[in-house]
Amino acid sequence: MTGEGTTALGQTQDSGGEEQAPANRGSGGFGAAAAGAVFGGYRLLGRAAVPLIRAYLRRRIARGREDPQRIGERLGTPSLPRPKGAVVWLHAASVGEAVSLLPLIERLQRDWPQFSLLMTSGTVTSARLMAERLPGGVIHQYVPVDLPGAVERFLDHWRPSLSLMVESEFWPNLIAATTKTGSELILLNGRVSTASYRSWRRFRPLIATLLGQFSLVMARSPRDQRHLRDLGAAGAICPGDLKAAAAPLAANQTDLTALRAALGNRPLWLAASTHPGEDEMAGQIHHALKARFPDLLTLLVPRHPNRADAIRAALEARQLTVAQRSRNETVSPSGDIYLADTMGEMGLWYHLAEIVFVGGSLVPIGGHNLLEPAKLGCAVLAGPHTANFSEMTEGMTAAGALQQVADPQQLQAAVDRLLADAQARLSLANAAQAYADAQAGVLDRVMLALTPALTRAASRT
Repeated sequence: MTGEGTTALGQTQDSGGEEQAPANRGSGGFGAAAAGAVFGGYRLLGRAAVPLIRAYLRRRIARGREDPQRIGERLGTPSLPRPKGAVVWLHAASVGEAVSLLPLIERLQRDWPQFSLLMTSGTVTSARLMAERLPGGVIHQYVPVDLPGAVERFLDHWRPSLSLMVESEFWPNLIAATTKTGSELILLNGRVSTASYRSWRRFRPLIATLLGQFSLVMARSPRDQRHLRDLGAAGAICPGDLKAAAAPLAANQTDLTALRAALGNRPLWLAASTHPGEDEMAGQIHHALKARFPDLLTLLVPRHPNRADAIRAALEARQLTVAQRSRNETVSPSGDIYLADTMGEMGLWYHLAEIVFVGGSLVPIGGHNLLEPAKLGCAVLAGPHTANFSEMTEGMTAAGALQQVADPQQLQAAVDRLLADAQARLSLANAAQAYADAQAGVLDRVMLALTPALTRAASRT
């Protein structure tokens, strides 16, 4: 109940802007009664579990997974005053979801300036990134843990007029308490993986009760729309994937110019958002390809920068020369690996590299956002584990915009071919760029669907 690692629920169709009827409230009969009993028990258990949750949060602080200066926010105690007037609350679990909200936040500020905006997330990494990237005037807080007291304190203070949750943030106390305040609740970019869909179908009354609290459910893909409708959100619509609305990642031009000058014409490839196991694979691939490409440089960007020292030690044990970004080390002409262990610079590496492997996909994590490198005209590679972005993976593959590999050996062969064949590299990169460009328009559709709820919220102030 920490807001991290939530249940994973998860192009354009049925995305009109007409006012939507609320989704079905429960599923009737014994199932609905049983669901009510389960949620009542969950609430009672939450009140009894307060000492255990406090101890759990202390352990997370010790591991660096909670912010000790703001731990009160996780228990519902605000650290900032509430602004006057109406507040729109947007919640995203972690980095990917939070970043996907940035274009929507900017549009809300522009088109609905009468609202103050509150954003919550559940991870230290997302909070740090939002401190850098949220527009001025937007408040960030940590989401409270899903305990009745914490949730009630949070809502009593912020009193949102409209509440928007992203993807699959299905916390029973948070959802129930929000609707009790009278705040309209909307699900954005709703997703239900195939595995989660199969599991939830066995407990359909429970998930239908939760989905029934949302006045509008927006699915990120037609598949997610079908899953959500079958699970109880009968009126779910599909304006598209909000992640496609994000602007191309920016890069510091001074840093980019300096790096390009330092690297010259060295061949290079990027292993982005890597997880344990993939760092070692990248090192092995570099070692194998260096015989064919003596000047090869591998850019390595771990998903979690706090693993950088361990990654460096493992790579150096393979006799690879490593320069580390966080230590301000420069890449020597014969250096093997540039370990980019900083936050908020992924755009810099995507601008620099023409060949990108997106991590979390050679190990069973579920993959990461493939559109980010595609928007910057990179030749994009990914492993087989892309369940978190299955529709995107299928669409890009069908468009010739992604090469998916089964294992490290195939990844090595793909990198080898793209380094050696400029035409193949350009063809894959151009297809990726074209696919990304074709996704434009999702933000307009989301805003159109939100307009009735925003109008209602504005009228209540």
